[in-house]
Amino acid sequence: MSVDKNKYGEKFNEHLLEQYKLYVEMADRISERRMQTNKFYISLLSGLLALLSILVSVGKFNQTVIFIIVSLLGIALCILWHINIRSYKQLNSGKFKVIHEMEQYLPFPCYDKEWELLGEGKEKSKYLQLTRVEKYIPFILAIPYIFLFFYALVSLLIPLIWKK
Repeated sequence: MSVDKNKYGEKFNEHLLEQYKLYVEMADRISERRMQTNKFYISLLSGLLALLSILVSVGKFNQTVIFIIVSLLGIALCILWHINIRSYKQLNSGKFKVIHEMEQYLPFPCYDKEWELLGEGKEKSKYLQLTRVEKYIPFILAIPYIFLFFYALVSLLIPLIWKK
């Protein structure tokens, strides 16, 4: 703890509790923002597929070029999404370390106890961390875009190979 309880004064416990409440609320907000970010990326990736469908059905554009552009955008979005998930995990981990430290000065360390009961994230039978599952979703959703890219690439290369 950065401040000695005795040096701080009589309002130490009151101020600590207020800071603790605020910090727990901030951690919750980050988790909510993380879920909103996931929804945002899913919407973007879905919208990209809808755009692909519209552009192909219109038929005024080079289909192979559209496939390459859309697939690269989709793959890039999936990579950015994965980076965001990792960043949110790091941010939440830091926040919960601070919360655990603050709980040492509170009557009951509820988050500390919960984490202990969940095997501190080490026992999958007790608790499977959301991030362990969540981090694979961008890669799974990148699969159609990867296939689309290779399909477009093959479509582009086959005519060049057959000309020889």
